[in-house]
Amino acid sequence: MSPMLVDADAIRALADILTETGLTEIEVAEGDSRIRVARGGTVTQVAATPFAAAPAAVPVAAAADVANHPGTVTSPMVGVAYLTPDPSSAPFVTEGQSVAAGQTIMLIEAMKTFNQIKAPRAGKVVRILIASGDPVEYGEPLAIIE
Repeated sequence: MSPMLVDADAIRALADILTETGLTEIEVAEGDSRIRVARGGTVTQVAATPFAAAPAAVPVAAAADVANHPGTVTSPMVGVAYLTPDPSSAPFVTEGQSVAAGQTIMLIEAMKTFNQIKAPRAGKVVRILIASGDPVEYGEPLAIIE
């Protein structure tokens, strides 16, 4: 298999789209190749592979571990997450806090409606994976309750 040439301008353009839209990853395909740009924390990761090759070996291990954790609370929708009921209030929950099943742990604003995200089970909030005001996608891990 011949080495694939990477179009730096295309990668920059895709990274700019991620920044402008708040998306966490974007992928484009043309012919036998594809380019995937994913944002992990503050670092932008890029993988360019031929279609026939195995998937890019650039996944963020920590993100995969979080997504597979049995206590992960995921976003049921696309929107903007808020950890407080309003800017001057305390957060619904903090890391280390115990929560009851059904307790509101954050809000997601979608189409000008604030949707309560409730703890699916009782436990301790081990990690909050997003910051207030972050855009979130469907299925994105939001918090871990153990």
